[in-house]
Amino acid sequence: MSFIDLAVVRVAAGVGGSGACSFARFKFKPKGGPDGGDGGRGGSVYVQADPNLATLLDYTYRPEWQAERGQHGKGKKMTGASGADLVMPVPVGTVIRNTVTREILGEALDPSMRILVAKGGRGGRGNARFATSTHQAPREWEPGGEGESLEIELELKLIADVGLVGEPNAGKSTLLSVISAARPKIADYPFTTLTPNLGVVGLSNSRSFVVADIPGIIEGAHEGKGLGLTFLRHVERTRILAFLVPLGEEEPQLVYDRLRQEIRQHSEALFSRPHILVLTKRDLLPPEAAPGQEIDAPEAVAVHVISSVTRVGVDKLVEGCWALVNRVRVEESDGPVDTDVDDD
Repeated sequence: MSFIDLAVVRVAAGVGGSGACSFARFKFKPKGGPDGGDGGRGGSVYVQADPNLATLLDYTYRPEWQAERGQHGKGKKMTGASGADLVMPVPVGTVIRNTVTREILGEALDPSMRILVAKGGRGGRGNARFATSTHQAPREWEPGGEGESLEIELELKLIADVGLVGEPNAGKSTLLSVISAARPKIADYPFTTLTPNLGVVGLSNSRSFVVADIPGIIEGAHEGKGLGLTFLRHVERTRILAFLVPLGEEEPQLVYDRLRQEIRQHSEALFSRPHILVLTKRDLLPPEAAPGQEIDAPEAVAVHVISSVTRVGVDKLVEGCWALVNRVRVEESDGPVDTDVDDD
């Protein structure tokens, strides 16, 4: 299945049914008066989060979505049936935006809520509505109202607790495969990760958090270079960031600073989020080496040195991530903070 995180579709709500022009004709009552019923309202278009979806693929094959129109009114003051509403299911974390005004119409975060994107047209009034004491045989009726029609952009932003950020071949996919059940593509060449991967990390006492492996970030990513903006959006909703710098880099400080700068250029709010520094591939250095001292990262909450291959430092990293994620969750709910984050 292809991973599609951006789609543009046209949606149209249903037209309202027209009111009826009718006069009652009953036995022994030839002039029963106007009895034209109202038309039914047109169906509206909603967007609703579906936890079972992970991609916007369906919307690349179906670019137009139309709700049902309302039925026309009938005699005997019968109101026409309303058109059925159209509900468009999207993955959790999808942003709905008007492509013309760029206005955000909503964010599909809660599967129990529907987001209205196009309102159905009202039903027209039948001639029974126009009867008065001085106008007892009206022939007036109203056509149904037009439903709203617009072009919308669906943009998926993955929701995760921890976002792994690093240059190509920094060891993000390997780490994700070790700490979760996710099985991302792993190979010894750049850009093996072409789509974001999510993994659930399970710990003791029913603790868990979600980690997102974001495709490699290179210099100029905020301008669209490499995979660029295509995937930077997926770190916007993460609670914390983990910057991965492989040991053995000639200038690890430069790599760390470059990653931080790319995030800052993309979003100042994202840049200010709590982050940790993870020095990967410890197994490539001699046992007596003392890595990490050559990098200055005063803003990092913690610095971890790990080897995903030998699992050195991995358990401590996972516990550190959990502690920081839990602290942020508590802060988001305005509760007391009782969890400390340990440095490596």
